[in-house]
Amino acid sequence: MNVAVLGAGAWGTAVACALAPRHAVRLWARDAQQVAAMNATRSNERYLPGHPLPAALTVTSDLAHALERAELVVIGTPTSALRGVLRALGDAGSRTPLVWLCKGFERDSGQLAHQIIAAELGERADSGPLSGPSFAEEVLRGLPTALTVAGAAPFCALVTQVFHAGALRIYSTDDVIGVEVGGSVKNVLAIATGIADALGLGMNARAALMTRGLAEITRLGVALGARAETFTGLTGLGDLILTCTGDLSRNRRIGLMLGAGRRLPDALAELGHVAEGVWSAPAVAARATALSVEMPLTHAVCAVLDGRLTPASALQRLLAREPKSE
Repeated sequence: MNVAVLGAGAWGTAVACALAPRHAVRLWARDAQQVAAMNATRSNERYLPGHPLPAALTVTSDLAHALERAELVVIGTPTSALRGVLRALGDAGSRTPLVWLCKGFERDSGQLAHQIIAAELGERADSGPLSGPSFAEEVLRGLPTALTVAGAAPFCALVTQVFHAGALRIYSTDDVIGVEVGGSVKNVLAIATGIADALGLGMNARAALMTRGLAEITRLGVALGARAETFTGLTGLGDLILTCTGDLSRNRRIGLMLGAGRRLPDALAELGHVAEGVWSAPAVAARATALSVEMPLTHAVCAVLDGRLTPASALQRLLAREPKSE
């Protein structure tokens, strides 16, 4: 099939590389200099150094060229860039099936990706998220990875046809909200886990934090219209485990640096990638407050991110909470 992948960060590049052996893939990046460098070196040295691009993969900064004859559009940009990309799609945005990879709430509006797409392109049955426990580097190395696509059955069948092969295994569900909430909030909790690890709180604390974090994800998801059982699957528990424990987790690395006393701007500069949890955390907290959903871990992360509390103070506040039934 003809597939357009929009966004040449780590995850967009990894997905394009995984699909290129079986499909005609065009990878688009807005930055013409980045595209020139990728074509010159046949690698993405900025985000995935040392990993060669497949010879068949086309890399371009011409959006019209990337979308030409596309039968599936894959959006691999961060959530913050999603709205702008949708507006640039033109007619292709309304006539081509669309799958997105971003995991986050839009900071200013507090909307999830499916809400942004509905606002920009209208309600559609041929779009949905593809999410799950997945590090870009491991996908590039061809290591086994399981993902979940969410949406209407014909759309899920199309995405499965495109992606399901080799080391990639695709599951499907119609719970779009559940898949998006699980993928978004786990990033916030990975920051919390990184902070806890930096403070030397131990494995007991990590297990407790992840378990109570899953409860927060589920409460918010159900309040937004998701099914509780979705959060025991790949895009809930699975993604939470990976992001909170894996050394390749960007959000966990931010937490580790904050827990070690680094300032947030310095941590982000050192990371050099987008950490969706940093930008999603305030929107997650705001949506939870509006719905009267209790999310103490998320609020603690927000307090550390905006400098209202030190990591140690946030810990003490959490430990001082009154006991409750599980």
